[in-house]
Amino acid sequence: MLNDEICKLRDKLNESVINEKDYSIIYKLSIELDKLIAKYYIEELI
Repeated sequence: MLNDEICKLRDKLNESVINEKDYSIIYKLSIELDKLIAKYYIEELI
């Protein structure tokens, strides 16, 4: 389910920020999360 994917990716992003991972990794995860959230809203509106 898309909601589960969003939650997992959000957790991974948060963990990366807390552990001060490389910015490029954090940025990549953030972009992926934004895309999933956009996809979720598109599917909810249809």
